[in-house]
Amino acid sequence: MKPLVFGIFQYIAPNGTVGSAWQHPSDTSHEYLTIAHWTKLAQKFESAGLDFLFLADSYGFPALDGELLEAAVREGRGIPQGDPMPIVTAMAAVTEKLGFILTTSTTVEAPAANARRFATLDHFTAGRIGWNIVTGSSGATAAALMGKDLIAHDVRYDMADDYVDVCLKLWEGSWSDDALVVDKAAGVYADPAGVRMIDHDGPYYRAHGILNLPPSPQRTPLLVQAGASGRGRDFAGRNAEAVFVAGGVPSVVAANVAGVRASAVAAGRAADSVKLLVGALFITAPTHEEAVAKHTEMLAMSTNEGAAAIYAGNTGIDLLALDPDLPLAQTSTEMGQSNVERYLAKDGTPAPLVRDILENFRTTGINGSVFVGTPEEVVDALEEFVRATDVDGFLVQPHLTPGTYDDFIELVLPVLRERGLAPGEYRGSTLREQLFGEGRSRLPESHRGHDFAWAGTTGGDSAG
Repeated sequence: MKPLVFGIFQYIAPNGTVGSAWQHPSDTSHEYLTIAHWTKLAQKFESAGLDFLFLADSYGFPALDGELLEAAVREGRGIPQGDPMPIVTAMAAVTEKLGFILTTSTTVEAPAANARRFATLDHFTAGRIGWNIVTGSSGATAAALMGKDLIAHDVRYDMADDYVDVCLKLWEGSWSDDALVVDKAAGVYADPAGVRMIDHDGPYYRAHGILNLPPSPQRTPLLVQAGASGRGRDFAGRNAEAVFVAGGVPSVVAANVAGVRASAVAAGRAADSVKLLVGALFITAPTHEEAVAKHTEMLAMSTNEGAAAIYAGNTGIDLLALDPDLPLAQTSTEMGQSNVERYLAKDGTPAPLVRDILENFRTTGINGSVFVGTPEEVVDALEEFVRATDVDGFLVQPHLTPGTYDDFIELVLPVLRERGLAPGEYRGSTLREQLFGEGRSRLPESHRGHDFAWAGTTGGDSAG
């Protein structure tokens, strides 16, 4: 079995992904608004040789019918949540190899502003930045906060394709590789022949101008996407280099993985051009009994009300208001399709009842897979999961901070490395190299973004 990718999943928030872990005496996640909290974690993850820190984000929050869900406020579930952008440069300053994947939405700000911000961060991190492209998480509350109407699910992806085009044109086509001169004696900072306007007049976005920065180490940040709906898989096949899929039943995960790979092939790319990563929580201890006790303690901090609040914020569906003895098909939504489709009937298997969905969400969280046991038991289960699903790696979910990470690093990682399942050292200097190999800092020729790249000699024409 090939070495796997291991990243860390986090919100700028005081919690894990299952229950309200901030209340545990040893948990430090309530310090999430201090710089030291994040710089210490970043150094911990780099010292362990983990690939990247993935920072999720949303302007939305758990609410229904325009009203806050009290359980979310009381338990710290989805409220509060900070902006991950400001902390990244602080973490980059105390690390050298750890990658950072940041989430921004294609429905909030203009694509040119997004492109400049990521280009700046790619410079400041020396090429260690990825962009998790979302079309709207907790979409209804985010849209209302921004004074907008909620856009239909598939239309959001149509808009996102157009949005990404603008960003790609700016990153790939605005500057030639040799435009930056910085010749003090000649008084030439950059060659005007190597900087050109881009023109974009798409169905949803227009842009005419330049990326007002020279090319960053990766030019385009590593492109990441999360979502397993049919339209989301199509988007991933066209755009993503890594896709974050929810865990859960291996057969369902395998179908989502196969769907993304098929979409990549349909877009003219190789099936292995996309890294498929699944969210997973690892609860481990030296003995099986100790691990089970930790898991039991975790579940004691997870309530039906808190789980329902997170589910409602993501999907717009209030599980507590539905008939518990009927399946989810009794309702519909334009939000959070991945966490709706996760609980629909598939391949002849009947759909779970609402009461079962709520219990599953309470015990496994938004990302779906929990591995409990000794390090050897956890790695055995992980290997079986990989064989059944064809995933390329895992996003390690938070529970107790930093205890759950320490357990993973000190107990599970050594077993993974003994079995050749986790790389022992970093590859190359950029995030894209870390995932795809040394010398592969830029978008590959098979990616459609390469079509926007500056080709041939420098010249002053516009890139359309």
